Amino acid sequence: MKPVNIGICGLGTVGSGVYNILQRNAKQINSRANAAICVTHVGSRRDNPACDIGETRVSRDIFEVAKDPTIDIVVELIGGTSVAFDLVMMSIKHGKHVVTANKALIAENGAEIFAAAEQQGVIVAFEAAVAGGIPIIKALREGLAGNQINWLAGIINGTSNFILTEMASKGRAFPDVLAEAQAKGYAEADPTFDIEGIDAAHKLAILASVAFSIPLNIESIFVQGITQLEQLDIGYARELGYAIKHLGIARQSGEGVELRVHPTLVPAASLIAGVNDVLNAVMVDADALGSSLYYGRGAGSEPTASSVLADIIDISRVLENPPATWVPALGCPLEVLTAQKMIPVADIETCYYLRFSMLDTPGALSNATKIMADAGISIEAIIQKEQPAGIDYVNVILVTNRLPERCLNAAVSEIEDLSTVQGSVTTLRLEHLDQ
Repeated sequence: MKPVNIGICGLGTVGSGVYNILQRNAKQINSRANAAICVTHVGSRRDNPACDIGETRVSRDIFEVAKDPTIDIVVELIGGTSVAFDLVMMSIKHGKHVVTANKALIAENGAEIFAAAEQQGVIVAFEAAVAGGIPIIKALREGLAGNQINWLAGIINGTSNFILTEMASKGRAFPDVLAEAQAKGYAEADPTFDIEGIDAAHKLAILASVAFSIPLNIESIFVQGITQLEQLDIGYARELGYAIKHLGIARQSGEGVELRVHPTLVPAASLIAGVNDVLNAVMVDADALGSSLYYGRGAGSEPTASSVLADIIDISRVLENPPATWVPALGCPLEVLTAQKMIPVADIETCYYLRFSMLDTPGALSNATKIMADAGISIEAIIQKEQPAGIDYVNVILVTNRLPERCLNAAVSEIEDLSTVQGSVTTLRLEHLDQ
């Protein structure tokens, strides 16, 4: 077997997982890669007791790995975007293939990275950048290559899914569950990227680019986190037959592409509603296959390492082949990527859940429903909750049929102006995803 030398940069959770699996499953991995894969150089500021690297060369300067003339594949696992970008670009400059698990790096700098790799005749692979151990990139790029992808929707951040699961199943408060997620290592000390939807947006940009053959476009994604979600709405959604999940949704139509990340009501009986805790799932709707669900562990040492190793094996298989035979990083050559119109969130059509507090007096509800009727909004369900004696205001919950968001916003503004309505109207999007 031909030798393939690997340089791992970053020996943290995922890096140690890659190293350990390579040692444990060396026979199977080498057989499948038709190559003798060996980690010969590690770049890390510190050692990791989770793996024994033995006599493997270690450099505290990670750029030494990129410059090492004996290395065939550099595995970037340091995270962040600035140093990681420099490392990847230097690796490409020195003729190294690159494997990364860095979604922010690919989402924000992928165009420049792929252009440099194409010019240098090397591969940049990033299966582990989206949904950890779930091979969703390969499914879109290879397994579904003969399909037109209509839409995809995914739970692609385990931290937010864990928080919503605990809030829904145990009635716990958001701050309490967030603190537990941080204690368990599911959330960072600064959890902003997870709970505000930024991490999911990075992943959605990558998925949409591969699925629709469009340039990476993080700027056009509508992003809404879970910090404003109230326990009250989780309970009402359940009563109506829905679960609330934090979804990344990409949809392609003749009018353009919509990209959005936000809390979403989905039918409680749907497959994606049953994806709980830190697990991830991506549902894909394709013209030939129909709907399919890709489900599993979206983070962690060995699940993510599993995807990293899949990329290493793929690259090892084609090292002796000319670049023209390689599968392009985004599924097609960069010059084939076609920019499409990005649909503003105000023009996106979906169903909605609304909740508002209304004075319990005759005619008050009819005034609100008249506003919606005048706006052409069809109501699918309505609930008026009884309040304890002495409370003058009641909660009203409405579920609408599909309509453009701008129409809903105009109606909501009028409802909030009613003298019988107290405070603002809570609105959440609702999707009937195919099973």
